[in-house]
Amino acid sequence: MQTRYAVVGAGLAGASTARRLAADGEEVTLIERGRPADPLGSSHGSARILRYAYPDRLSVELMAAARPGWEELEARGGRRLLTPTGALDHGEVRDPRQLADVLEQVGVEHELLSARQAAARWPMHSFDTEVLWHPDAAVLDAESTVETMVELAVDDGARLLTGRQVELVERAGSGFRLTSADGERIEAERVIVCAGGWLPALLRRLPVPSGFLPALHGITVRQEQAFHFPHRPEHREPDSPEEQPGTQTRWPTFIHQSPEMTTYGLPGGRDADFAGQKVAEYDGGPVIDSAAAQDRRVDPENRRRVVDFVRRRLPGAEPTPYAETTCLFTTTPDANFLMDSWDGLTVISPCSGHGAKFAPLIGEMAAGLAAGDVARHRPVPEAFRADRRIG
Repeated sequence: MQTRYAVVGAGLAGASTARRLAADGEEVTLIERGRPADPLGSSHGSARILRYAYPDRLSVELMAAARPGWEELEARGGRRLLTPTGALDHGEVRDPRQLADVLEQVGVEHELLSARQAAARWPMHSFDTEVLWHPDAAVLDAESTVETMVELAVDDGARLLTGRQVELVERAGSGFRLTSADGERIEAERVIVCAGGWLPALLRRLPVPSGFLPALHGITVRQEQAFHFPHRPEHREPDSPEEQPGTQTRWPTFIHQSPEMTTYGLPGGRDADFAGQKVAEYDGGPVIDSAAAQDRRVDPENRRRVVDFVRRRLPGAEPTPYAETTCLFTTTPDANFLMDSWDGLTVISPCSGHGAKFAPLIGEMAAGLAAGDVARHRPVPEAFRADRRIG
């Protein structure tokens, strides 16, 4: 089989990239080891945080640039992908005032509240510092987003191959040969690798330049843990968000950062039967070699830490999880994304636990990078290049 572009991985990044290339009229083949938004990848489930609050201006600007892409996806796909929630940021290390300053610079609506003011508005939370509130945050449905992007890509002529685990990418003439685990081969002029937690293992078999890889060598994969806690009766949502399209949920998303741990939470969506909050410790799971090494076991010590946080900081939730799961975080040393290209081979890893919200923009930047066409697509920031200085 031959194709102009081969995109490896049909998660959020790969589906978005294939969709953008197909919309540009390019011949593209999207290859997935399992199925789109596969449960063993990083883009499954219905609950990810879409937020604007970052301590650096670049991330806030990129989120503002990504938001119209979400609206276009919902309109073209005819499917609701975002549930409005608003977002809270607090905690001794989180520094809500600094976050507010950056949002002010970019022109993102927000409020800075005292702990007492915030507690009066959100009694299901307990606050120990000032609190940043920005109302345009949301929960995004990752799996439905992938499905929508893939459907749009196929409608525009892309070819989707599932159940194909790419084991090797090698130079072949002026292009590349991709060999899957069952020996099947695909010839491609250009390759875009969006393999998420499977990237570290595949990197050893990619023809990238030696001595060029500070960001690549520093990639870490964690098997993160997430827990779902039921709302106390007085703090339950009156109806599920799916029954109230466009209505903001009672429970906002949040990030709390203390010297001990960083914790985030959000309404659980389908992942939790719309019955509670999804709460997790950021970078709290064990490090694994790659996605292939995940065992799906929940760490009891991690559970204890998260339960203790809920007991202290979420009085509106019962501190006993009714469901729990694991997921993958693929992290670079500086938590910036990895997006770079070398002579027809492009590696895309919008990772570090916060890439989902940028998905429509990731596809646009990746398509432009792979095609060498920055005139039609937003250029990739230098901060995402593989040869950037880290540390």
